[in-house]
Amino acid sequence: MKIRELYELYRKNYLVDTDTRKIRKGTIFFALKGENFNGNKFAIDALERGAEFSVVDEEEYKINERVILVDDVLSTLQKLANYHRKALNIPIIGLTGSNGKTTTKELINCVLSSKYRTTATQGNYNNHIGVPLTLLSMTNETEIGIVEMGANHKEEIKMLSEIAEPTIGYITNFGKAHLEGFGGVEGVIQGKSELYRYIISSGGTLIINPNDSIQIEKSEGANTYLFTENIGLIKVDPFVRMRLNGNKMKSNLIGAYNYFNIVAAVTIGKYFELDEESIINAIEGYVPTNNRSQIISKGSNEIILDAYNANPTSMKASIENFKEFGKGEKVVIIGDMFELGDNSSEEHQNIVDLVEELGFEEIIFVGDNFAKSTVLHGKQFSNFDLLAKYLENKKFENSKILIKGSRAMALERSLEYIK
Repeated sequence: MKIRELYELYRKNYLVDTDTRKIRKGTIFFALKGENFNGNKFAIDALERGAEFSVVDEEEYKINERVILVDDVLSTLQKLANYHRKALNIPIIGLTGSNGKTTTKELINCVLSSKYRTTATQGNYNNHIGVPLTLLSMTNETEIGIVEMGANHKEEIKMLSEIAEPTIGYITNFGKAHLEGFGGVEGVIQGKSELYRYIISSGGTLIINPNDSIQIEKSEGANTYLFTENIGLIKVDPFVRMRLNGNKMKSNLIGAYNYFNIVAAVTIGKYFELDEESIINAIEGYVPTNNRSQIISKGSNEIILDAYNANPTSMKASIENFKEFGKGEKVVIIGDMFELGDNSSEEHQNIVDLVEELGFEEIIFVGDNFAKSTVLHGKQFSNFDLLAKYLENKKFENSKILIKGSRAMALERSLEYIK
């Protein structure tokens, strides 16, 4: 079946699913495959659960006319998404970067949705499967699409850009993330800049932070829209407070590192001609979720839960910000960072050294990598179970506690042990 014909079937309901546990009535099920699963085996189950069609790439599973046989299911999903993107003919904002992608995406969506019908990446569905699914979640009612793009190696952002065909691009920053796959910081810069190269070649517009010398260098020759002027940081207490053309704005985001994320959303709001009152109301109304810089009160303790993900750049920013987080006893619970390759030992030791230099009332490191680091003034637990046993017998009172680590560490589990 040709993509154009498959597209006509998709247009009936604008629904696509890849998980039979979450099948929606009238959807098209795409039988994706992975190292430990084969979606082809669930094609008939999907139909029985309400799917209109199932797309497979193994002939033995094509047992009736509602099962569509293709050469490769993933490739077909990506081609269908690109076909749909072309048919939509709307502005698409492509967003990537080492840190702050998801927060910035959510801020942009919050701002733009106050005037336009927007569709944005859900959660962090930002890879070779998530980007197509994001595009296919857009309908004829969508006026602006916001697509987050993640990558852990070169050529990935290029591929995602060719699927999503963004007309506007923004890179949050270039940091020490996925160093193993990118081969170092220079590889990160090259990989993330693939978004710039796509936008430049297609005649789109880049949103540029003029304070970032790498963004200035890599966007040479592009159509650019610089961060809005007449905006500034008032203070962080710990929430980011700003001023926009004399109007004060208090966000629900903590940490100075979120300042540029907010400025990016304000700038894109200006680009799409939103008035300042609407922009300010949207920023002030956004509340972070999903373990991202959340402030949680538990007993007499105040907890900063920032356990969604971590790399050396974001870890350093969080720790330095936490040091300035008011007065009182401060505790840090820091978990391993992953995908750092040959730099792993050095980067973990750098974080240990930073934490010990800044000085906190209690310092706790969790994970195999930190367990191998040289720690002079903190506790080390090689896994979460050992940490949990310690916390079960520990009582914190009137403390400020930072919980920060990579997603695989799932340090949000610490909350149930903190009394």
